[in-house]
This record gives sequence, structure tokens and C-alpha cells, in this order.
Amino acid sequence: MALKTAEQEIERLLGLHPKGFDLSLDRVTRLLDALGNPHLKLPPVIHIAGTNGKGSASAFARALLECAGLAVHVHTSPHLVNWHERYRIGAPGGGKLVRDEVLAEAVSRVAEANAGRTITVFEILTAVTFILFSEHPADAVILEVGLGGRFDATNVIPEPAVSLIMPVSLDHQSYLGDRVELIASEKAGIIKRGCPVVIGFQENDAARMVMMETAERLGCPLSVYGQDYFAYEEHGRMVYQDETGLMDLPLPRLLGRHQLANAAAAIEAVRVAGFDIPDRAVEKAVTVVDWPARMQRLTHGRLVEAAVPEAEIWLDGGHNPGAGMVIAEAFAELEEKSSRPLFLITGMINTKDPVGYFKAFTGMARHVFTVPIRSSSAGIPHEALAVAAEEAGISAEPVHSVENALKLLRDTWDPNDIPPRILIGGSLYLAGDVLADNGTPPS
Repeated sequence: MALKTAEQEIERLLGLHPKGFDLSLDRVTRLLDALGNPHLKLPPVIHIAGTNGKGSASAFARALLECAGLAVHVHTSPHLVNWHERYRIGAPGGGKLVRDEVLAEAVSRVAEANAGRTITVFEILTAVTFILFSEHPADAVILEVGLGGRFDATNVIPEPAVSLIMPVSLDHQSYLGDRVELIASEKAGIIKRGCPVVIGFQENDAARMVMMETAERLGCPLSVYGQDYFAYEEHGRMVYQDETGLMDLPLPRLLGRHQLANAAAAIEAVRVAGFDIPDRAVEKAVTVVDWPARMQRLTHGRLVEAAVPEAEIWLDGGHNPGAGMVIAEAFAELEEKSSRPLFLITGMINTKDPVGYFKAFTGMARHVFTVPIRSSSAGIPHEALAVAAEEAGISAEPVHSVENALKLLRDTWDPNDIPPRILIGGSLYLAGDVLADNGTPPS
């Protein structure tokens, strides 16, 4: 398949500029100034940071606003298959991923304004976000942080409608610090003086306190999960409660108990941001919300056809110990409903903690197939990843690809046994490769 025009332009820039992140705002601020400061010409912004759950919160917030009839721009990162996934352009009746020619033109314009100066491609693509979102009308912007918060290129919005901070745990330690409190401080960097703040569920009390103290020091209206709002399951339904009362809702379409807290954070953030969402729109939103590669059931496609007949195949890009815990909890709930042997097909990049991730599945997973990640040069060698799985107490073997793993399991499976439950995960890069190979990319 020929590269799309926008992909060609982005690949060209990747060859010119340093990879990775620059944890300062000077370069992106200079670039935005050269572009006429498009970030100051946006609809109300819901700015979302966190280690885990940012994407789910973005998806819930988008569903809530769209089900209320609003047009919503959405920026997320990274993408899974195509760069276009990072930019959803709002429209009445539901937004669409940016058209290729529109993205290509915006990337070229931003690169020209940068005039060859040192910059990272993420900073260029963040400026593209603001160009696109300022030039297309909408009622709201959902803006997901790329890395950290304080020095993330998205953190140039002076007065967000709300800053939402989702669960914080250890990740990107080389950039953000090796203690949860330090990482929480970086995430709390998106909090702006006097602007509303919503804090999602936090496993770590110290992390929560860092965020609360920052919000209070800056005089921000503050809403905290478990204190000002919360959600729980009752009689197969989701109950959401805040200071205005209770809402009895369907269970979220996104699987896993943690999605109740994610949905609750999005509901609270949208309300705090000043959007009046009717109850019927909230009910619809939690049932239509969609977020690829987060506990996504693969039911058709080329890879599915290579698996054991009637196997359950799940895809999740969670890649750190905190994500491993919530994914494992979701699989424990699945096991309660229908018992199947669990197998993992896992690939990870070398900035992650594979042993910590695998430990979440100890005693649950029967076996791990470890695979290389085609789309990243930073993948952990699949032989070393198998050693990490065994260190966590799970038998493991390296294989050359996801398809190889699925075929190996199929060829050795006793047809008289219950078909397996298979989780493909450990990396968003791997998730993107799988969706591309399966023929089911996000749309």
C-alpha cells in the first residue's frame, strides 16, 4: 500500500528531527507564536493527563458530548495504525478522523513555520492539533497529554475548562521520576490557577495528595473520586453519584470494573467543564463508547481466522504494572462468567517493567508466547521477554509473531477441550500491528 500524503510528510519530518521528547515548552511556544497562536482560539478544552485511563476517559467524554448533540474535537496519542487517528474533527452527529489532504496541508504548514529549527516531531504534531482544531468549528476539545503533563507539548492551554487527572502509577521513570509522588507532580502540571480540576480514581494516596495540594494551592475548584463523586456496580447496573444525586446507568460498553471509575471521571469532568448533559445522553454514551485496543474483542479478521476455532481473542495495549492489574481483574471477571484457559501473547518495549506486568497474571495465565514488535526499534527481544515472564512465575516461550503464536496454539489444541481465551497485549505498538495485520484498523 502506498503511503498516504500526510504519512509521507510526517515520515520526512521524522528523518529531519530528533526522536523522543523534549521536556520543555519553549520550542512549541515559539512555533505556536509563529503560527498566530492557534491554541488560544479553541472551544472549551478538557485536558486529560494520567498514567492509565487517559484514552478511556477521552472516549467516554467524547461519547457523552456527542450523545448530547455537540461537535467535539479529540486529540489522542499515540496512534495505533495511522497518524490520522490522533485527530478526530468534530461535527454534528459525530466526528470523523481528519481527512488525509487536510492533515497533509496542516503538517506542511507547521513544518514551514518552524523553518528547520530544532524541534521534535511530537511538538510539530501538537501544533498541528491546534491548527486543525482552531480552524474547524466545534463545541469542545478533548486534549490528551502525550507524556507527563507539566512539560508536555499540549500544556500550553492557559485556561482549560477542566483539567482531568486519571490514575497515576510508575511509568516513563527515566523522564518523570522513580516515585509515584514525583510522577503525580508532573501530571499535576496541567493544573492552571483558578481552573476546575477533577481527579480520577487513585490507587496511591500519596499521588492523590500531591494533586489535591496543587489544586488547592492554585485556588482551583476541585472534585475528587471517592470524595466528591464515585461509581459502583449494583444489580448489573452502574450507579454514578455526585453532589447533585444519583444516576442509574447501564454498565459501560468498555469491559472491566475499572471502566466504571473511568466513566465516572469523564461524567464529572464534562459536568464540571460546564456542559449540561441530559441523563438520557449519559445512558446512551456509556453503551456506545468505543476505544480500540482497550479490552477490545476481536471477532473477525485474518488473525482471528488463524486461531483455535471459537477462541476468545482480546486485544489491550496496556503496558505497565498498573495496567496489568486492571486487565487481570477484567479477565478474572470474565472467568467468573465463563471458564476458559487463559493464554497471553505479549510484546513490550524496553522502557517498561515486564516482570511487574506479568506478575498481575501469575496464577491466571496458563502460558505466555512472547513476540517481537515490528513497528518499534525499542522492543524487548522476545527471548528476554520470555525470561521475564518465567521470572514472574508463568511458563513462556518466544515465537516470531502473533500469527505464529495463534497457529502454534491452534495446531496443538485438543478439539475436545474448551476453546482458549487469548489476550494479545503489552504494548500499543503491538496492538497497532495486530489491528493492521488483522485488517481491522480504527476508523
